[in-house]
Formats: sequence, C-alpha cells, structure tokens
Amino acid sequence: MNATDFRCGEIAVVGRPNVGKSTLVNALVGERLSITSRKPQTTRHRIRGIATREDAQYIFVDTPGFQSQHRSALNRVMNRDVTRALREVDVVVLVAEAGRYGEADREVLARVPKEKPVVLAVNKIDRIARADLLRFLTELAREERFAEIVPLSAARGRNLAELLKALRGYLPAAPRRYAEDEFTDRSERFLAAERIREKLFRQLGDELPYGAAVLIDKFEQTGRLRRIHATIVVEKQGHKSIVIGSRGARLKEIASAARKELETLFGGKVHLEVWVKVRAGWSDDEAMLSRLGYD
Repeated sequence: MNATDFRCGEIAVVGRPNVGKSTLVNALVGERLSITSRKPQTTRHRIRGIATREDAQYIFVDTPGFQSQHRSALNRVMNRDVTRALREVDVVVLVAEAGRYGEADREVLARVPKEKPVVLAVNKIDRIARADLLRFLTELAREERFAEIVPLSAARGRNLAELLKALRGYLPAAPRRYAEDEFTDRSERFLAAERIREKLFRQLGDELPYGAAVLIDKFEQTGRLRRIHATIVVEKQGHKSIVIGSRGARLKEIASAARKELETLFGGKVHLEVWVKVRAGWSDDEAMLSRLGYD
C-alpha cells in the first residue's frame, strides 16, 4: 500500500453507562483491555486501545462515563478527562443500545464539540427483533448530528468491520504511531490494577461500595515471573469487612481470579498478594488520586 493511503488517528468512544462501550473497544482491539461489569462507571481512566489493519491504525479512547450527580475530586478528574478526549480526537463513536435512545444519550451527544464527526454505533442488535430494529434505525437517521449509523453487536462481533470501514474515512492520512503488535499505551502495572478492580466489581456486585480503588505497591519482573503487591483502598471499615469476607474468603477469591487472568494476559507466572486498607475520603484527596494514576 502507498504510504499516503494509510490512515491513523484517535477515536473517542462515548455513551451513557452500560451500553457496552468497553466491550466494543475490547472487541475491536482483540484484547480484554478495558474492564467490564454491570456496575455503572466501571471505566475510570482514559484508556487507549490500538487496532492495526493493513490500511489503517485505529486508536480507540475508552472514556469514563460523564458524571454530573457526584462532585468528588475523582469525578471532576474523570469529567475533565472526557472533555479533553473529545477535544483531541479525530472522530467520535457514540454507543447506544438498540431500541433505547433517550435523554441520557442526547446529553452525552451534547458534550461532543460541534465540529467533530459522530458515528453512532447501535449496539446489542442481537437483543431486538429485526422489524423493531429497522424502525429504530429509521428514527435515529433523522438525528442530524450523526455522520453515519452502524448497527452492531460488540459481544457477538457482528458488523465490527463495517464500523472500522466507516471510521477510516474520518482519520487523517498519517503513518502508524504504534507497532503492529501493540494493543494499548498503558503499562502492565496499570493493567494489573484494572484486572484486580474488575474482579472486585464482579465478585461483590451491588455489595461493593463505589468508593473503592486499587493501588499497585510493587511490580517486579524476573524472567517470566511477575511479583505484584496490590492494595484495595476503601472509604470505611465496614467496606473493608465486605471485601475481605468471612475468614478472608472473598479476598482470596478476588486475588485468585485476578492472578489467573493476569497470567494469561502476561504469558507467564504471577505471584500476587492483595491487602485491603481504609483511607477515608480518598476520592477527594488529590495526592491519593495522583498515586492511583488520575492526572
């Protein structure tokens, strides 16, 4: 391919909570990069996922959900991250759920700068009847903000190639920024913290307090062996008891599940130790947020 025909650029992936933003990014990248759960605002960091094809390199930016109800320093940082991402990218993918498009979706769309092209990805089309989907897509086509509309199923991998084809037209002609085998700009240390946090969400579900985070205290590698020490930070003593569980059973389950997945991700043995500490008000503590990787 002629070098001038190659495209490379950044794509922000936005949408209201639980429409499948992170699932879509993972499917496009081909790796479980962004963590997923049924809990709203699972994604807290701006995460770049890289998908390289013969004619383009797509740099997807998975963003936190915009938070307008809670006013903590953490939420201010996340909101600032979303705003910055929308300003810097070449094109925006708004993810919506098939059969459901309402005020919450429009609020997200309203935050996208007017000059940015918006491609609407209608996700979860496998959960709606074909006739209902066609009516839904016809109604959405009347929304003037959308440059294109692509129906798809992130979980089943349907129409992902069509989305990439649509997005390529909005990327600038430019050489690739990352090697072909790279799938993220994030470090292994960051990925370890995210995997532990995901297992925390999945093990505890609604019992888990929103005010929980993961801090990597030590990350050492010797050959293919990685030694990781991590701390789960919670707001209250009662939250600590929930995470640890009876005789430490829950914490062991969380650590074991995270370790197994990290060994698969890193392709080597992982020795993982996890503790739980109470840090009241951590989500409003700028110094603590900096230690946790929130810029």
